[in-house]
Amino acid sequence: MATEVQSESKGRSTAAREGRNPREGAARETAGRTERRSEGPPEIDLDKLISDSLYLDNQAHAVVSRMRDLDSGTKSQLRRLYNAVRRACRAPESERQHQFVMLRARLAYTIARHSLRSLETLERLLLQVTRKNDPRGYERFRDLFEAIVAYNE
Repeated sequence: MATEVQSESKGRSTAAREGRNPREGAARETAGRTERRSEGPPEIDLDKLISDSLYLDNQAHAVVSRMRDLDSGTKSQLRRLYNAVRRACRAPESERQHQFVMLRARLAYTIARHSLRSLETLERLLLQVTRKNDPRGYERFRDLFEAIVAYNE
């Protein structure tokens, strides 16, 4: 028992030295194979989001459900972010990527300021959209955000 506690605390100190959460992404041995366990909301697949409207709808429901479970975010905060998404989508094509990069910074600030952990999935998706720099991706991100606002009403 004492050695288990020592090895567990040793694992935590190693994780702390490496600057990561010891529980996040921890490997677990199960029946001879190693599984990765991740904390937090699941990732949204951008390609599926672009090609499948039902996937978009399901992801919007999942985000709203997590918002209700985890956060105390207000509808007005969500509407302000959605309006920023709409403005970024209307920007000229040469400016659109920059607008979405700045939108990601704004989203990150809002998440940190108001502890809106449920929106971290959207922040990661926004990074994917910005890197891909595809007009269809921007439109689908806007559609997803619109659905989240609607389901949150």
